[in-house]
Amino acid sequence: MEYIVIILLIVILIVCVISLSKNINEGNITERLGRLETSLTKEVGDFKTDFGRTLTEDFNRLNERIEFKLNAINERVNIRLDENFEKTNKTFTSVLERLSKIDEAQKKIDSLSSDIVSLQGVLTDKKSRGIFGEVNLKHILSNIFGEKNDRIYQIQYSFQNSTIVDAVLFAPEPLGTIAIDSKFPLEHYQLMVDKNLSSVERKKNEKEFKNDVKKHIDAISSKYIIPNVTSDQAIMFLPAEAIFAEINAYHQDVIDYANKKRVWITSPTTLMSTLTVVQMVIRNMERDKYASIIQEELSKLSVEFSLYRRRWDKLSQHIQTVSKDVEEVHITTRKISKRFDSINKVDVDKLQVTEEIETINNGGDEDESDLQ
Repeated sequence: MEYIVIILLIVILIVCVISLSKNINEGNITERLGRLETSLTKEVGDFKTDFGRTLTEDFNRLNERIEFKLNAINERVNIRLDENFEKTNKTFTSVLERLSKIDEAQKKIDSLSSDIVSLQGVLTDKKSRGIFGEVNLKHILSNIFGEKNDRIYQIQYSFQNSTIVDAVLFAPEPLGTIAIDSKFPLEHYQLMVDKNLSSVERKKNEKEFKNDVKKHIDAISSKYIIPNVTSDQAIMFLPAEAIFAEINAYHQDVIDYANKKRVWITSPTTLMSTLTVVQMVIRNMERDKYASIIQEELSKLSVEFSLYRRRWDKLSQHIQTVSKDVEEVHITTRKISKRFDSINKVDVDKLQVTEEIETINNGGDEDESDLQ
């Protein structure tokens, strides 16, 4: 029984202890939960404050960066716009200049068209064509040989048979005097190349054109190839390259006829080439002509130089003699200076000894001179 009571007392005590400890734990938990709630509330408030401040600062920094980037982009855009505007302005100015040049070129073309029309009007007249050829021929000669170089060429030259040629060239032998006459067979040439005419008419005009050229060749051969006066050949000058090209390309029979008559057909280009060759030949002959004179003058110069050399050798000898005399005078001057120095020092004994030595030396020199 006692044991039962003790056990019951122990159980009751344990129940009391458990009950008391349970009450204590619930109070601690409640207190801890209160402190936790307060701490959480404070931390949440601090977090909200810090988060708001951080968010504001980040937003401000982001705003500043965006503003900086926008300003940089705006500045670049302005620079690009200024550059593009400048380039556009230059391009526009260049276009205006080009347009003004095009306008000027158009005016020149219009003027050239009127000049061509007037030139066609001039070339329809035979006399005007003759003057045109003569002026062209004179211009070529003056460009090659210079203005008014009568020693090499003359314009409108008159021969002894009273014939007058447009120009004459005084070439060196064996060429001699060569007559140059300008011809311009234009009428039948224009009809021959006119595509609007029929082939029959063009053939007819081609035949007439060849006859015109052969007549000119005959006239030049008979008038300007004079035995013992001129060369055995002459030059027919065609002032139109097109006519010259037509003859050389399609009318070999005319070329053969001219060669047979010793008449050479030339255009402005070929005449300039021919005259340039003649000019080179004249220069080479002039150089050869004066070569002997130059050789003779060089021989004279060699003789003069030999005389100069002999005179210089003589002068050199005289200079050497004078130099030797000057050296002897210099020696005598040093001796006299020494004597004056001795006198100033009043060194009589030394002076006497010096005089005796010099007397002995002078005596020896005299003896040597006598021996010699």
